[in-house]
Amino acid sequence: MIFITAKFPVKPEHADNWPQIAKSFTDATNAEEGCLFFEWARSLTDPNTYILIEAFRDDEAGGEHVKSEHFNKATAELPAYLSRTPDIVNVNVEGWSKLGELAVD
Repeated sequence: MIFITAKFPVKPEHADNWPQIAKSFTDATNAEEGCLFFEWARSLTDPNTYILIEAFRDDEAGGEHVKSEHFNKATAELPAYLSRTPDIVNVNVEGWSKLGELAVD
């Protein structure tokens, strides 16, 4: 699984509307066959930062994602709403495991 997380620093005037601004990109990505999840969260410490958490089945699925029309549209349009270039972590992992320290019986 390709696991990616990125921090999107959104311009303050667009921060409250970011979920709607990114909606078509989010919906189209979640509809991809190889997408396991593509989800946003808003930072609790900086309301102008959104965290993107995404995963793709494998390298092939990730490659298809970056070749998609919606990806190319997003990379052309979304930077206008950002205050700087997002930071990203991209790794290949086996998948989810349980957080033993917070085990629920």
